[in-house]
Amino acid sequence: MATLHIAKVLPKLPEDWSSETGFIFHESLSAPVHRSIEPVGPHFLAHARRKRHSRTFSEDDRIQAQQNVKKVEEDDSGEISEPEDPMMLSRDPKDWKNQDHYAVLGLSKYRWRATDEQIKKAHRKKVLKHHPDKKASAGKSDDDSFFKCIQKAMEILTDPVKRRQFDSVDEAADREPPSKKAKGDFFRLWSPVFEAEARFSKIQPVPKLGDNKSTKEGVEEFYNFWYNFDSWRTFEYLDEDVPDDNENRDQKRYVERKNKAQRAKKKTEDTARLRKLVDDCLALDQRIAKFRQTEKAQKNAKRLAREAEEKKVAEEAAKKAKEEKRKKEEEEVAAKAKIADAKKAKDAAKNAVKKNRRVLKGSVKDANYFADGAPVADQIDKVLGDVEVLQGSIDPEELNALARKLEAAGKDAAAVKTALSEQIAASISNGKCKAEQFKVLTPA
Repeated sequence: MATLHIAKVLPKLPEDWSSETGFIFHESLSAPVHRSIEPVGPHFLAHARRKRHSRTFSEDDRIQAQQNVKKVEEDDSGEISEPEDPMMLSRDPKDWKNQDHYAVLGLSKYRWRATDEQIKKAHRKKVLKHHPDKKASAGKSDDDSFFKCIQKAMEILTDPVKRRQFDSVDEAADREPPSKKAKGDFFRLWSPVFEAEARFSKIQPVPKLGDNKSTKEGVEEFYNFWYNFDSWRTFEYLDEDVPDDNENRDQKRYVERKNKAQRAKKKTEDTARLRKLVDDCLALDQRIAKFRQTEKAQKNAKRLAREAEEKKVAEEAAKKAKEEKRKKEEEEVAAKAKIADAKKAKDAAKNAVKKNRRVLKGSVKDANYFADGAPVADQIDKVLGDVEVLQGSIDPEELNALARKLEAAGKDAAAVKTALSEQIAASISNGKCKAEQFKVLTPA
């Protein structure tokens, strides 16, 4: 049980205040109250901790602050914690170009993916552990070789240009492509390889390898991207050190030219390496064969459809030509039949005309050429002449009708002459002939 005393301080009176003039009595003060306060929650834990360890308030606050700082450091470094290689601890700081700066700071699993914040936390942790002063205070060796490696790693990884140069030659971040005989899922084997290479691309994001469900357009985009890969990778980190300005200028220029040539050579070799890697992946990609088979099937389907269409068109053309030929033949047959019928009709009409003319001539002959006795030649010629004129003035229909009348008249000369006279009168009235053309037969 804790006892808490609260002292209430009255405000300061003005300098010109006096008890005679300034004092105003309102009411008397109440009697003081004594209360006991019991701590709860975190306050109770703090009270119990102080009682247990016999600490004062200030001592407990100081120790708690130290423990909180240590806890924060441990929490910050938890994600970047990894065991230290004894060989790495004995590295010569002068050989900094051959050391793994990410491993020095404990960032091997992050490497080029490590953020600036992770690098700072990792550096702080390493400094706290390997600072020469801390080692000396702990009675350990004061060798600062690894501490210099830490500082060099921090210098390179916090400089964007130097870090990019180191990342360009960081072989520990590379992924070796699987061999052609490697067994396993094609996409699991090759995807990490291209993900590692993608860190050098100037164009981001980089197309993914995909899977068996990828479309042909997506696969073509992936390989086109890598066959035209635009890399920022450089090789300055491997340059031979250029002499200081105090050195011979010719030597300095020679080294610079040599470094430039070496960088160009390594760039060419890296481009060839990447091209071969893409070629090997393409050769093993079963999707390409599947797309080719699909494309071939589509071409065959189009070809078969085209051939079927051409065959259909040819058949329709042949059918149409056959139909036209049949119609033409039928028309020719019909035309020939029509001509034959017309010829027959014409011949029949011609024969009918001849027959009817014979009927006319026969009827006047049977009528004795309208003579009372034996007809003389002159009488016969005149009657036949009138018959010829009449025949020339009437059409076949009229001739046929007249022949029928004459056949009905028989050998009755009067009836024959009457029929002829009536026809002559009709022809004269129609203007087909004139009355003076007739010698014996006259209009009725």
